[in-house]
Amino acid sequence: MSIGILLFLFCSCDHVENPYPPQVNLELDTTIYPGLWSDYQNNEWPIFTENPNTNRNVIIEDFTGHKCVFCPAAADLAHALHEANPSRVYTASVHAGPGGIGDFQSVSPPDYPTDFTNAQGVEIGEYFGQNDGGFVGNPRGTINRYNNGTIFQSPNQWTNMMNEVITNNDLKVNIQSGLNYYEATKGAYLHVEVDPIDQSTIDDLAIVVYLIEDSLVGDQKMSDNSHNSSYVHRDIHRGNLNNESFGRPITSEDLINGKYYVNYSFFVPNQLDENYNSSNMHLLIYTYNQSTWEIYQVIKQKIE
Repeated sequence: MSIGILLFLFCSCDHVENPYPPQVNLELDTTIYPGLWSDYQNNEWPIFTENPNTNRNVIIEDFTGHKCVFCPAAADLAHALHEANPSRVYTASVHAGPGGIGDFQSVSPPDYPTDFTNAQGVEIGEYFGQNDGGFVGNPRGTINRYNNGTIFQSPNQWTNMMNEVITNNDLKVNIQSGLNYYEATKGAYLHVEVDPIDQSTIDDLAIVVYLIEDSLVGDQKMSDNSHNSSYVHRDIHRGNLNNESFGRPITSEDLINGKYYVNYSFFVPNQLDENYNSSNMHLLIYTYNQSTWEIYQVIKQKIE
């Protein structure tokens, strides 16, 4: 089953103006809200308070494949780093290689029938396979896309690089988010506030939202070349909101009183095992420099 067709995830409809922040014009799917849109605007739109967060968080992008024998060890390491720092380190398992889809990501029934890829993950893999230092294969990962000679690092570099980010704690951009989810329509609205503590970051700042499936029991080739049909895949990258592989720039049009506001509407999909469970999914929201690719901050937003 392919999840490359995520177009149903992300939609926009009526052009509306919300009361908070009052100057921002939006394109949101108002049909997601099971009621009068004016009620949502007046009663459910989040109002952000002063953000007390002073920590810079880490996103580990683990580029992996279900037929890559060295990938389970890398995935275990990424999960262990998250478990040791659960409120500051997050993982996105991107099933892509330097050419987008390679043998490690390809579907080959009956043992490996699940397609873990999606259009945005494939595009990211294809881009970095040819540009900005690239990466040579799986498993490889990025730590806030910090360039340590190359953006993509082998797993034996992840721990030290993660510790360096956490220890330095150089917070340049703060993020807050609010989400309203409606079981009746299986749709949600995400509202994000971006606060550039370091004003120089705004010159080339962009925002990306990953949709992540928390866990799935499925097939994986192991280090001894055996087939494990009960492997727990974690933090599976399912696509990006608005189908934007590299997000969207943050501009003066988003600016109100020194902070930036970005909003999304989307439908939550079924899981890869075809069992609908929105509580088994979350979002990772991050801001980054479009010239250097460095990710300044990332936060996790639960859907339920």
